[in-house]
Amino acid sequence: MISYIRASEINLTFRPRNRDPVTALKDFGVEVGKGEFLSIVGPSGCGKSTFLNVLLGLLRPDSGAMEIGGKKITGPGLERAMVFQEFGLLPWRTVVANVELGLELKGVSPSIRHGRAAELINMVGLTGFERHYPHELSGGMKQRVGLARALATDPEVLLMDEPFASLDAQTRDLMQAELLQIWDKAKKTVIFVTHSIEEAAYLSDRVIVMTARPGRMKSIIKIDLPRPRDYEMRLSPKFNDIKLQIWNTLKEELTGKGAGDGI
Repeated sequence: MISYIRASEINLTFRPRNRDPVTALKDFGVEVGKGEFLSIVGPSGCGKSTFLNVLLGLLRPDSGAMEIGGKKITGPGLERAMVFQEFGLLPWRTVVANVELGLELKGVSPSIRHGRAAELINMVGLTGFERHYPHELSGGMKQRVGLARALATDPEVLLMDEPFASLDAQTRDLMQAELLQIWDKAKKTVIFVTHSIEEAAYLSDRVIVMTARPGRMKSIIKIDLPRPRDYEMRLSPKFNDIKLQIWNTLKEELTGKGAGDGI
């Protein structure tokens, strides 16, 4: 694997006023290949979301280095986009206006951004809902809008922080399958944070298991399953063996140090 994203010995400690310092990441390192789908699992509070925010450029580590394509990350950049659990749609903007937001902020002409938005709305299966507002959409539809918005500026890296956690089980299964189809078409590098072992195993090329806080790299598990993947694959003995491997690795952290407080 040729490394595209490289995190080396990342250390980050939060120092809130009138409270003890909290070390979120300690000597954390990982390499991610271009076009890879990598998931991160770990105990609550182990620094999964903190790492995404460092990679996004919103947090600066105390020490260590973070690079994309051989260039050091010093802040946010157009080659990275985030999809959040809370959808983050602007309620006063229609579906198409939400999707166009990043392009509008970049100063892209209306004709070009309208065409790009239409293409992405079709890709995520929302054709016909362009003029709807967020309150008129289901949770799964809102998350599709968020995904289309993240893809609109054509980022190289898609960061996803528990994007399906608030969805019902059936919608979540549907969104996972659709995400894999979109990923296959868009050829993006994806780093996906989740608490679901099954979700991580189903979606990913590799799964990182992090330690309890302070978050370190505990293990990297290769998901040796063929693509494309379908729901029936989850019933196979091999898939369940992989889930068990991830669980046994994670269980040591859950029953040992215990979970943190959601950093």
